[in-house]
Amino acid sequence: MSTPETKKPESAGLLVDLGPLILFLGAYWFKGIIFATIVFMAATAVALVWSRIKTGKVSPLLFFSGIMVLVFGTATVILQDETFIKMKPTIYYLLVAGILFYGVFSGRPTLKAVIGSAYPELRDSGWQLLTRNFGWFFIAMAIANELVWRHSTTGFWLGYKLWGAMPATFLFGLANVPMILRHSDQAEEPQPPVT
Repeated sequence: MSTPETKKPESAGLLVDLGPLILFLGAYWFKGIIFATIVFMAATAVALVWSRIKTGKVSPLLFFSGIMVLVFGTATVILQDETFIKMKPTIYYLLVAGILFYGVFSGRPTLKAVIGSAYPELRDSGWQLLTRNFGWFFIAMAIANELVWRHSTTGFWLGYKLWGAMPATFLFGLANVPMILRHSDQAEEPQPPVT
């Protein structure tokens, strides 16, 4: 049974990931995309600081995403053009996919450097496959983001980010669990006899 202490980092991580996005969506319905972008930028900056205070660090992916939100958000607000904030996920996904595939082709899976502590028993062959799988996943997410924002309303695109992209990432992670188990050192350990 988990204790409150073990639950805090999980809930903190969820709040950091979802909080700015939920505020973005709420602010859009309240006063439009430019105002929502300003709220999103502020909430992202707060999330970065809060993550640093609560966990003692900011993950590289969170930091990278935060910088992109601030850059593309600033362009959106200054130029009064929502195209920039809508393209931010596409560019982010493609850059992350590029970094992951670089790790695969160089034989140094970059995903291991980012989330290695989450799967300490995963062998290098598993990290290679997981990194490759997520590389393709992020390419698919980039294509999906382009299709959605170019062919739907802003409100629908925001809803897709919350109810489509986030669950898809979670489900894709779950779909990789069998592969992770097959390539884990724990899979080779003999099971204790049933008494």
